[in-house]
Amino acid sequence: MMIDRDGIARPGTPERQILDEIRLEALPRHVAVIMDGNGRWAKGRNMTRVQGHRAGAQAVRIILETAARLGIEVITLYAFSTENWKRPTLEVRALWTLLKEFIDSQLETFKNNNLRFQTIGDLERLEPSVRKSLDRARQSTRDCTGTVVQIALNYSGRHELSRVIRAAVADAGQGRLTPEAIDENWINRHLDTAGTPDPDLMIRTSGEQRVSNFLLWQIAYSEIYFTEVLWPDFGVADFLKALRAYQQRDRRFGGLAPENSSGTQTNGASPVQT
Repeated sequence: MMIDRDGIARPGTPERQILDEIRLEALPRHVAVIMDGNGRWAKGRNMTRVQGHRAGAQAVRIILETAARLGIEVITLYAFSTENWKRPTLEVRALWTLLKEFIDSQLETFKNNNLRFQTIGDLERLEPSVRKSLDRARQSTRDCTGTVVQIALNYSGRHELSRVIRAAVADAGQGRLTPEAIDENWINRHLDTAGTPDPDLMIRTSGEQRVSNFLLWQIAYSEIYFTEVLWPDFGVADFLKALRAYQQRDRRFGGLAPENSSGTQTNGASPVQT
């Protein structure tokens, strides 16, 4: 895929300066994002939390378009965790309304940017109207061949692993599975993210430094990038900074980094482990 740098950042802009420092042939295949800070962004502006979430939705659009133009294979966004049900009822309802509005309004954008939409998490608890919008987005973009956009909804890494364990027990009880057959590949095939590579890079905004029950199995060897920027303020330059930081790390997967001809270790992307 030929990447048009001018389509991502105009020459002479701060974003372009960062982009020109990035090796486009060594981008992460899969980027996961914990979108944090909508509430604090709103509080700092004497706005409601719902207004903060609405501003965050605009940041989602910008980052998805940038990921598509860069040719990133998969981007997974943590939109709603199982723990988020503990928030005030009105805020939770507003979040689902905003999600539905975003999906419905951005469907053409998804298709125009060749984005394939899919979800991970337990959707049974969602309202029928929300599930209908999600189904429509999946069906409408199923033939898109560009970036896969995974939205994590009512998602919990521990719950996901619990479901995998229950599936293994059920199959074993029916004689369809032996203990020896349960290896990493078997587990990967039964995760919500089956069919996609593990994240090379996980980004968390707002200054918090924890993974919050997100993709616990999948991020075993992910590079984690924390930024103080609140999610509604997270723009193209911030995303590019995360990619640049990723390429500056030595990814050894428990081994030793190869040495180049000058005898120094090489930085940047390493092969994805499956």
